[in-house]
Amino acid sequence: MRTGPMSGDASDPRSPYSPPYPPVYCPAPSAPSAPASGLATASLVVGIPGILGGWCLFGLPCMAAIALGHAAMRETKTGRRGGHGAAIAGLILGYVCVAPMALITILPVTLYVIGSSSP
Repeated sequence: MRTGPMSGDASDPRSPYSPPYPPVYCPAPSAPSAPASGLATASLVVGIPGILGGWCLFGLPCMAAIALGHAAMRETKTGRRGGHGAAIAGLILGYVCVAPMALITILPVTLYVIGSSSP
């Protein structure tokens, strides 16, 4: 039996015979996903600029994100439409901007009413 670099062994890098290719992995087919809800996407898209510049725009984008987010939650509840996570993200972004703005608006008005009613 011949041994050495010219033996014709398949593991030899100079051999004209190369080892066979590994088997090809084919993933199992998955179920088609539900189409994404346009309301959920709109809620997220409006919520991002709302959190960044909502104070300059009087909170209108944040309120729109909240309204669109609640409508998207209703639409994605059954599972026929995707985008439930985007709807939740839009709601969070909207409420993060609106809650402090409501407190900043209500607190001075409350303090003014309390201050003007006391002698």
